[in-house]
Amino acid sequence: MKHDRFHGRVNSAGRPCQWPGCDQAGEFRAPGPRASGFDGPGDYRWFCLDHVREFNAGYDWFEGMSAEEILRAQSPIHGWDRQTRAFSPTAGIDAAPRWADFADPLEAISARARGRRPGERPDGRAVTPEERRALDVLGLALDASRHDLRSRYSQLVRKYHPDRNGGDRSFEARLQDVIEAYQLLRRAAAFS
Repeated sequence: MKHDRFHGRVNSAGRPCQWPGCDQAGEFRAPGPRASGFDGPGDYRWFCLDHVREFNAGYDWFEGMSAEEILRAQSPIHGWDRQTRAFSPTAGIDAAPRWADFADPLEAISARARGRRPGERPDGRAVTPEERRALDVLGLALDASRHDLRSRYSQLVRKYHPDRNGGDRSFEARLQDVIEAYQLLRRAAAFS
């Protein structure tokens, strides 16, 4: 894909303009009949420069909205009344995936499924995503025992504590992460 001075132009050999009767190359993307949503990234139409301009001139973003919805959408604070994906309590896990972040839609779906599914230890006990992240901080495998947990914690504290490494305080943030991870895992049901 090569972009030039016209914003949105995507040079792609062989894609024709979808305007009826036009034989130019379709280099500009326009919204298609199916919008992006939970089921996928949506459809697009491809037009030449003249026809994408004509399409955009007749496109009504407010089509199908009530008068109240239009006023709300035109408000300068529109969108600030809701939480974004990153700051919502569920981090957008139940919302549609951000399709643009993935080359293949199946990757988006599998990433969403991995995020929701707790891991499982060899003994059958479930491990939550938070516990899995804590195991990663400590550098432990999913099948680590309570003894492994305590031993690894002791090693890392000796490694990162300023009293044990010559007064080097550059590892304080890492030490805090290790302590928090250990505190979470020592109370976890999977390690009791």
